[in-house]
Amino acid sequence: MEERDRVKITDRLARPLRDLRLSVTDQCNFRCVYCMPAEVFGPNFRFLDEGQLLTVEEMALLAECFVELGVEKIRLTGGEPLLRRDLDALIERLSAIPGLRDIGLTTNGVHLVKWAKRLKAAGLKRVNVSLDALDDDIFRKMNGIGVGAAPVLKGIEAALAAGLGVKVNMVVKKGWNDSQIVPMAAYFKDLGIPLRFIEFMDVGTTNGWDYSHVVTKKEIYEQINAMHPLEPVEKEYFGEVANRYRYAGTNVEVGFIASVTETFCRSCTRARISADGKLYTCLFASEGVSLKDKLRAGAGKEEIKALITTVWDRRTDRYSEERTAETAKQQRKIEMSYIGG
Repeated sequence: MEERDRVKITDRLARPLRDLRLSVTDQCNFRCVYCMPAEVFGPNFRFLDEGQLLTVEEMALLAECFVELGVEKIRLTGGEPLLRRDLDALIERLSAIPGLRDIGLTTNGVHLVKWAKRLKAAGLKRVNVSLDALDDDIFRKMNGIGVGAAPVLKGIEAALAAGLGVKVNMVVKKGWNDSQIVPMAAYFKDLGIPLRFIEFMDVGTTNGWDYSHVVTKKEIYEQINAMHPLEPVEKEYFGEVANRYRYAGTNVEVGFIASVTETFCRSCTRARISADGKLYTCLFASEGVSLKDKLRAGAGKEEIKALITTVWDRRTDRYSEERTAETAKQQRKIEMSYIGG
């Protein structure tokens, strides 16, 4: 597709649609305390049935619609996307879409040893691997299933060996894993792998969020800067979420995603599709619009694109800017495992 043929749509705050988070499953093999706490997502929790999930063909068609409306980057999420058996077939389909510049994936990394080469061959460009501690006892507590850090680190090695770009994400929760900030920074600095620190967010309604559990970007920055001086890196594009820095005298980056203390709603260019095909315009949304129902009722691409355009045109989301301690507790929100991070 020629660039001039792409329709560029914007919302009520003049934010373009450029990024799509596509959830391929609501299931995960971890029970992280900030996403799928084990006391809620226990053995009797009812996940989506296979027939409720979007098929590869449906996801590919929706992706084509979004790209034709201006999306340049797609990140596959979950749940844990590596639990989806036909993931490589989906990536092959996505990589053939004209105008799509980047395909990424967010994963806990445990299954990358098995998947990395297949995903790279299918057209995947990069992975964001979630790892919240190097200390095994702390990481076991964070992931809720007693897995140490070694399987994730092996997954990172496998991704690098396969030629995938790798970034590591660490959600920091005060009193749980904040002692790991400097060890994580030092470890991945030595490996030359970008590390992103993420403030603990009030996504969903089950993770027990309270501001007292937030370690702020400022606090994290000060610890890292004391370890090794940091210098800012200019943003690469409008809508970039992370505040990026490099360790002075190196080309190794570290980033901070501070959606609690330094909100970025005004430049948010992301739409999200849940595993069962609902379109959401904010990570903190409570309601979505079903694209799957339209598809399965026989709607073609133009009708789907018209619906997406209507939803985006009406978008006014500014949740993080408007958040208060009370609204964070009172507003019902979709769980991260369902909508994708």
